[in-house]
Amino acid sequence: MKVLVTGGAGFIGSNFIYHMLGNHPEDQIVCVDCLTYAGNLSTLADALKRPNFKFYKTNICDRAAIYDIFNAERPDVVVNFAAESHVDRSIEDPEIFLRTNVLGTQVMMDACRKYGIARYHQVSTDEVYGDLPLDRPDLFFTEETPIHTSSPYSASKASADLLVQAYHRTYGLPVTISRCSNNYGPYHFPEKLIPLMIINALHDQPLPVYGNGQNVRDWLYVEDHCKAIDLIIRKGKVGEVYNIGGHNEMKNIDIVKLICRHLRKPESLISYVADRKGHDMRYAIDPSKIHRELGWLPETKFADGIKKTIDWYLANEAWWSTIVSGEYKDYYEKMYRNR
Repeated sequence: MKVLVTGGAGFIGSNFIYHMLGNHPEDQIVCVDCLTYAGNLSTLADALKRPNFKFYKTNICDRAAIYDIFNAERPDVVVNFAAESHVDRSIEDPEIFLRTNVLGTQVMMDACRKYGIARYHQVSTDEVYGDLPLDRPDLFFTEETPIHTSSPYSASKASADLLVQAYHRTYGLPVTISRCSNNYGPYHFPEKLIPLMIINALHDQPLPVYGNGQNVRDWLYVEDHCKAIDLIIRKGKVGEVYNIGGHNEMKNIDIVKLICRHLRKPESLISYVADRKGHDMRYAIDPSKIHRELGWLPETKFADGIKKTIDWYLANEAWWSTIVSGEYKDYYEKMYRNR
């Protein structure tokens, strides 16, 4: 089949493309990405050498360009990773998040309706559920948990999810939605917690931790996430939501200390900074539904995944060294210098 992947030059999207190329060489992969600050064409260097891979530099909000791509390629399946995704940036400038994450999703689904597809899959986030209290470890997000957003980012993703469900009910568009916990692994943009701490530690720079670092996240190795999406687009039930979690709950501060130990750096590099506005306390996903219906379970333990991730950044300095200069350096200084 032909699979159109939006946001494929970003973190999870690029890992998904490599998963598909490696596990389904008979499929054709079409990537659409507008190459914002978080999209990096060098990430797809190996994919671009494949005869069954094609790349278009296009913004998903550009209706005419998207329609031209659909008319030329006639994809069977669309997987929409394209999104503005960093909470801090959404607090600084909500508008771009609403434009890309909501209106861009609408454009993609309109194209799917116009040209016909077998499946439209929306990649969402557990952040649409809000957060859970730290003193209730028995509570988990299920697919029935009410949406209760905390940031402009999560609100934009929740809005997109509701729009996807509306297109299914109103127009009969064959859709599925997945909501994942925090991903980590290769090609993760350096503004996110794990790569930021790895790169700063390597340079003996301060490790900025929000608040007291007690916030808990459920961490999912990106390859496990890609396997889950692959299952959903092939075997998932149309109209359904699937939660994808890693069963790896960790406090932010514990992750930072683990990275310090692995890199043999002193914990004195840790610098506590003013907390993020509306900072969610705990995310935890119950992935029972996808396990029960599709047989998926996370395969990567956090201890193994974090080691593989750190080793990848050590071996791929050429990839991230060009990113942590220029615009990102200015953004980093703005976010952390005076906190």
